[in-house]
Amino acid sequence: MFESLINPKKAERKPWEMFFVGLIYATLSILLVKWFFSGNDILSNYSGILIVTFCVMFSLPFMYFMIRREEKEDENIENFRDVWRVHNDAIFAFMWLFLGFLVAFSFWYILLQDTSLFNAQIGTYCQINSPGNIQGCMSQYISGQAATSADISSGTLRFFSILENNLLVMIFTLIFSLIFGAGAIFVLAWNASVISASIGIFTKYSLAEIPLGLARYMIHGFPEIAAYFVAALAGGIFGVGIARHGIKDRRFLKVGQHAAVLIGIAIFLLVIAGLMEVYLTPLLFQ
Repeated sequence: MFESLINPKKAERKPWEMFFVGLIYATLSILLVKWFFSGNDILSNYSGILIVTFCVMFSLPFMYFMIRREEKEDENIENFRDVWRVHNDAIFAFMWLFLGFLVAFSFWYILLQDTSLFNAQIGTYCQINSPGNIQGCMSQYISGQAATSADISSGTLRFFSILENNLLVMIFTLIFSLIFGAGAIFVLAWNASVISASIGIFTKYSLAEIPLGLARYMIHGFPEIAAYFVAALAGGIFGVGIARHGIKDRRFLKVGQHAAVLIGIAIFLLVIAGLMEVYLTPLLFQ
């Protein structure tokens, strides 16, 4: 039923509507896990993964048909300059969907005050910000104590560390979408949930501070997440191109060239996001 809320053709005309779809999908995912699994001593330990899994299940039909549609449109592109023009509506639809995930995850995570719901996400946050004391960090944040500032070391070293990590995520997203066109939604839903956990920690679990938390993480987060969506779209249309035409067809070669252009755009966006995260965000949020 929920997959019929919006179709890819409508999403391209009104990408902003995907924000509300993301709100619904993420809200249902959290409430389902809260209601049905929080009382289970075993499954409650995997609440963070279950929330992302439900979100992915809701989103898969839309992602699949959107990527199929984009591959068909890609065949009509005559030159490289039109690659972004043809696909930008899909990217915007994905971004609005992601923003819906992010807002809903952040709202319910802070409102419910149940840190066990995002236990895996908190672990990831601690792995990034406190790699030498992950267990201590998790105990601190799961018990609801105030957040501490992340270590901001040498700007250049931190930039290359962030860029390396983001490139690995992009490659993983690309491979995921190649293997299963809509599969990249898992990486993106997971990133939305990790950022939401970070927002909860940064705001000290205050609903009134959610806008500030969103600004803190999405100033550099938007180009970063956009890069992952561009990579996911590139991998998806490339994979569908192989399935539809085979590797010897001229149309497949054209799709492959356009996928390479999209990957180049994704790398450029990651560089911009890394520079913003290292030099701009700390300047605005001391």
